[in-house]
Amino acid sequence: QVQLVESGGGLVQAGGSLRLSCASSGRSYSLAAMGWFRQAPGKEREIVAAIDWTGSSTYYPDSVKGRFTISRDNAKITVYLQMNSLKPEDTAVYFCAAGPKYGLASPNSYSYAYWGQGTQVTVSS
Repeated sequence: QVQLVESGGGLVQAGGSLRLSCASSGRSYSLAAMGWFRQAPGKEREIVAAIDWTGSSTYYPDSVKGRFTISRDNAKITVYLQMNSLKPEDTAVYFCAAGPKYGLASPNSYSYAYWGQGTQVTVSS
């Protein structure tokens, strides 16, 4: 069974940075499309970044474009989310998700079959 484990969340002041990591227990997921989503209290889960299986294609919504960067290290079967210039509205639980093998960078949650348990990111004003 594939496990995805997020780390790197925490409390940061507005304007600060955090780097989230998502480690997978399944080697086959070095070939999977990966995504980062977030969910704030009372809101729906939303995409914040996605990356295809090669690492050459990415997707970001306008809300984080230019501030967040997704990357992957397939040798370590780890995906990262570098978050800069954080804003209070970025406060949420952040989830890592694994999609299909050889998959594209999809913004849709239904494209991802495996999910981590999430890590809390809190940005204070």
